[in-house]
Amino acid sequence: MQHNKPPRTFSFNEPPHVMIVEARFYDDLADMLLAGAKAVLDRVGVTYEVATVPGALEIPAAITFALRALNYDPLRRRFDGYVALGTVIKGDTRHDEIVGDVSANSLYHLVTAHALALGNGILTVNERAQAVERADPAQMDKGGGAAEACLRMIELKQHFRLSSKRRWVAR
Repeated sequence: MQHNKPPRTFSFNEPPHVMIVEARFYDDLADMLLAGAKAVLDRVGVTYEVATVPGALEIPAAITFALRALNYDPLRRRFDGYVALGTVIKGDTRHDEIVGDVSANSLYHLVTAHALALGNGILTVNERAQAVERADPAQMDKGGGAAEACLRMIELKQHFRLSSKRRWVAR
């Protein structure tokens, strides 16, 4: 299934800086999700940093670390938005449900508590074939979709003037 939508355009006061957090539990799927997200961010001219974590449960912690780092290093460049990428595939136990629910709820809490612009690209699927279809940039491109969601939320934050005035001071 291929989705051919025209590329979305975005309008920013200044180019945003985004943190991509990718879970590498399934390396091949992570590669596809990351490729899709990077393609969107590159097309729009957004700068970004990639943080790699072992699995979907660690994604909210990595975002929390980035937020807390500002308390210790006020000169650190702030992220205007976050893209969460990972895959959770159903198994024989309830572990996939726990991982999917906890990561989604934790991300939701971060977004609402800190007014973050976030694109959630954590796939929760029944089988590997579904994950490939969703992760592949040539098919459903959920990594690219998560990046677009993040960028749209950055636009919305700017509209409401929630963006930080002091973004980065060079050392």
